[in-house]
Amino acid sequence: MTGKKKKGEIINSFSWKIGGPAGFGIKASGEIMSKALMRAGLWVFDTDEYPSLIRGGHNTYQVRASDEEIHSAVRQLDILVALDEATITKNFREMRKGGIIIYEETTAPVSKIKTLIKKRGDIRLFPFPLVKIAEEEGNILMRNVVAIAASLAITAFPITVLNAVLRDFFRKKGSRVISSNIHAAMRGYKLAEKYAKEEITDYAVRLVPLVNDKNGKKKRILLTGNDATAMGAVQAGMKLYAAYPMTPASSILHTLAALERKYSLVVKHTEDELAAMNMAIGAGFAGVRAMVGTSGGGFALMTEALGMAGCSEVPVVAVVSQRVGPSTGMPTFTEQGDLRFVMHASQGDFPRVVLAPGDVEEAFYKIGEAFNYSEEYQLPVIVLLDKYLSESHKSVNPFRTSRVKIRRGKLLSQKELNALKEYNRYEITPTGVSRRVIPGMKGGVHHVTSYEHDETGHFTEDSRERTAMVDKRMRKLEYLKKRLPEPMLYGNKRAKITIVTWGTPKGAILEAMKLLKKEGVLINLLHYIYILPFREEPLMKISRRNRLIIAENNATGQFASVIREKTGVYIKDRILKYDGRPFFPEEIKEDVLRIIRGDSK
Repeated sequence: MTGKKKKGEIINSFSWKIGGPAGFGIKASGEIMSKALMRAGLWVFDTDEYPSLIRGGHNTYQVRASDEEIHSAVRQLDILVALDEATITKNFREMRKGGIIIYEETTAPVSKIKTLIKKRGDIRLFPFPLVKIAEEEGNILMRNVVAIAASLAITAFPITVLNAVLRDFFRKKGSRVISSNIHAAMRGYKLAEKYAKEEITDYAVRLVPLVNDKNGKKKRILLTGNDATAMGAVQAGMKLYAAYPMTPASSILHTLAALERKYSLVVKHTEDELAAMNMAIGAGFAGVRAMVGTSGGGFALMTEALGMAGCSEVPVVAVVSQRVGPSTGMPTFTEQGDLRFVMHASQGDFPRVVLAPGDVEEAFYKIGEAFNYSEEYQLPVIVLLDKYLSESHKSVNPFRTSRVKIRRGKLLSQKELNALKEYNRYEITPTGVSRRVIPGMKGGVHHVTSYEHDETGHFTEDSRERTAMVDKRMRKLEYLKKRLPEPMLYGNKRAKITIVTWGTPKGAILEAMKLLKKEGVLINLLHYIYILPFREEPLMKISRRNRLIIAENNATGQFASVIREKTGVYIKDRILKYDGRPFFPEEIKEDVLRIIRGDSK
């Protein structure tokens, strides 16, 4: 992606960004670019930025593609499409040597911008008649399609793939709109192609379509973490989703609402977050797999009801997509600041599971496990996403739905219930898990309450019964922890430096490992998905032989504090980022080199 092209070499890797004012169709443009690149067989990862405004502000959409699987966005750009001057001023520092900035020719950069770019001396400006072509084709909004086509022409990417995507994207708008967009794209492509042949013959990036199977079919799918979470929940047998919209979790509600009739779901936009949690708890009590979705502020409103689920031992799954806090913070930007909050939310002591998928695939498969653990151990399970995972697209191979198994634990059938002499809903057992029935079953009458209770479910304030019941509930974690998968170790096992992380920094670290290897630095990654209960052994084992560095998207090193609390291991070397943006591989590389060289930050 960087450096001069050697003779005959093709660098099939590409980082592209489009930016402009809100309302300019930036998001749609990014999605069209991503779909075109994926349809050609390339691996794709994209991410967007937009302000928390009802109207106005500056939006960007970044797309990365490669012939090798990629796991994150990168900081460096090959091509920047600037629909306004702000896009250039905000992003030109990220341009690689020899990178190209495409901008509207009638709004040429002011002299200050030209001076800045001239000072660098390694960026090529490409003024282009985006508006002229779009208006001549009938709609100024088509300037984005012209810009996409121009970008692809520079990389010698075939226009036929883009045209096929445009047909699909505008199918509902009719043949006239499709035809106009394709014609605009063709004009932009031919003009840029001529420019590329005359002016930038040394450009290193050449996007070559790949074939994924013998029949020439492109098997991969492109989806966000929220899409994968919604799909995984449906596959896992979820039948109720209750939520009040809150960025960045809102699209889970949108996706599931569109699937409601097809999969016989109840998808409820409740009046507030407390109602959503109470509704899901009611469904769980009735034997229905139920889920809520929100962000940190909404989860704060759910916490009292969360405690009721813990006390009454009703299964429920809560998806919390993190954004920048505290308070309203930066609602449309990413962070990992809610870990400690969800670990301790609600009053009193009760068991819960906290897990954090690191990518789209894990979001799909782990939501199914969340439902299983919730029912098997009759407790709340909290799934931590973040804005970066929730709203970024990644191309993945189709999910293996056969891997999703439904386990309902000690949910009795009528036959099993009939065989019992007496049924106590909260019977004290060695594992802490009691037998459970669906309300209305003959012989299964029982009390469920938010108060402390005895084995029958009746309210109690007896000291011995209180202690016995708390011990019963907390024992669940002892047995559950033994079943949880260990954290994954990625990379060379012989490496002497290990980066420890949880959730989404995984992708940037995997990419940084490739960059560091080129520098002669060998590292590996210990990635935790399951935070609570915590598997101490893998961390303890690797800490005895390796230097540890922790990376997380928060200011205080929340996961580092969990590790010290659970293991006594203090990780001194830390890479913390809390500016609302995700990690880039280049940053991880730079910080690792700084740490091992002993430089102060």
